Amino acid sequence: MAKLVSKTYGDALFELALEQDAVDTLLEEVQAVSGALKENEDLMRLMEHPKIVKEEKLQIIEQIFKGRVSDNLTGFLELIVSKDRFHDIFDILDFFMDRVREHKHIGVASVTTAVELKKSQKKAVVDRLLATTGYQSFEMNYMVDAGLIGGMVIRIGDRVVDSSIKHKLELMSRDLMKVQL
Repeated sequence: MAKLVSKTYGDALFELALEQDAVDTLLEEVQAVSGALKENEDLMRLMEHPKIVKEEKLQIIEQIFKGRVSDNLTGFLELIVSKDRFHDIFDILDFFMDRVREHKHIGVASVTTAVELKKSQKKAVVDRLLATTGYQSFEMNYMVDAGLIGGMVIRIGDRVVDSSIKHKLELMSRDLMKVQL
C-alpha cells in the first residue's frame, strides 16, 4: 500500500514539475526539504503526532516552507498533510527523485570494493558503466568491505554484478560440495 501511495503522489509531483518545466528546480527543493526533514526528528514527531490537529500542522508547514521553496512544493506538502500521508513523505519524495533520475537518464550505482579505489579507478568504473548501460551519467556510492578480499560488487537498481573473490570462493565451495567421491 505504501508503494502505491508513494507512486501516486510522487508521480503527481513529477507531472507537475514537467508541466511547469521546473524539474531541476523542484528536484533541488525536494532534496533540500528531504534533508531538512531527516535532520529534524522533532519536526517529524510533531507532524506525525495524532493529538495535533491538521490545521496546526498545515500552519507549521506554511511557516517553515512558505517563501523558502516554491509555492508548488509548499502546496504539495500541505496536500500531503491534509490527506494524512505525512508518514509517507520520505517514500513520496524518494519516488519523485527516482522519477527525475529516470527522466534524465541518471543511474545510481553502489560499488563495494575490498580497498578504497583511486580516482583513476573510480573514473574507469564510471566509464565502463556508461559504456555498458543506457544511462548518460551516474550517481556513485562507493563503499569498502574488506571481507570481499578482492574484486568488486556493483549494484544498479535490482541488478548486481559480483566479481568479488569472496563470491567466487563461495561458488567454488558449492561446486566442491556437489562432488561425490
